[in-house]
Amino acid sequence: MLTVIIVIHLLLVLALIGVVLLQKSEGGGLGIGGGGGFLTTRGSSNVLTKTTAILAGGFFLTSLFLSIIAGWGRQERSIIRPQPTSSAPGEPAPAPGGNILDALKQKAPSGPQVPQSQ
Repeated sequence: MLTVIIVIHLLLVLALIGVVLLQKSEGGGLGIGGGGGFLTTRGSSNVLTKTTAILAGGFFLTSLFLSIIAGWGRQERSIIRPQPTSSAPGEPAPAPGGNILDALKQKAPSGPQVPQSQ
């Protein structure tokens, strides 16, 4: 299933590149616009514009679908709740339902540490 979606996505990308390259340049950016070219009539630009919009919509949908499939089987991991780990012998283990902020408060010093001269 994933391979089929990737192939469709790549075909949409290639078609979109081709259709964009066929469109008449409106000038500007590189200063090479204007002039006659392939398919420069008004009617063909409407067809190419609609084709570009349809291909762009398909590209968007396949991108969205691929991102959903990529995250489908992942397990939920949170950076807020710490995973139960083995702690050092002198340190208390964090509570299983505790918050990471509570665990950090226990390890944090009570105030700012002032450097001491020796």
